[in-house]
Amino acid sequence: MLKLPEQPDQCELCRRPVVKLTRHHLIPKHLHRKKRFQKLFSKEELITRTLWVCRPCHNAIHKACSEYELGLHFNTREKLLELEELRVFVEWLRDKPEGFVPKFR
Repeated sequence: MLKLPEQPDQCELCRRPVVKLTRHHLIPKHLHRKKRFQKLFSKEELITRTLWVCRPCHNAIHKACSEYELGLHFNTREKLLELEELRVFVEWLRDKPEGFVPKFR
């Protein structure tokens, strides 16, 4: 049986202590059935490669690029932070209080 990473006490991107985190699948679930992704990643990787992130970080991830690009090119924390738009957002959010929710346009 596959063991998913347990929820930490802080967002794995901005490192803020947040009670309610969401699980971000680094390889989006709807891509798991695509042959290209099945060749690139094991079944275990497809399922367990996740990050626990706060809602503002999760929204920013999906705003930064398409799910296909996320799964193919930005499928680790380090690779996500190579996206300048996301890295700048995470650095800005890092000092905000736990309940802070930014207004997106």
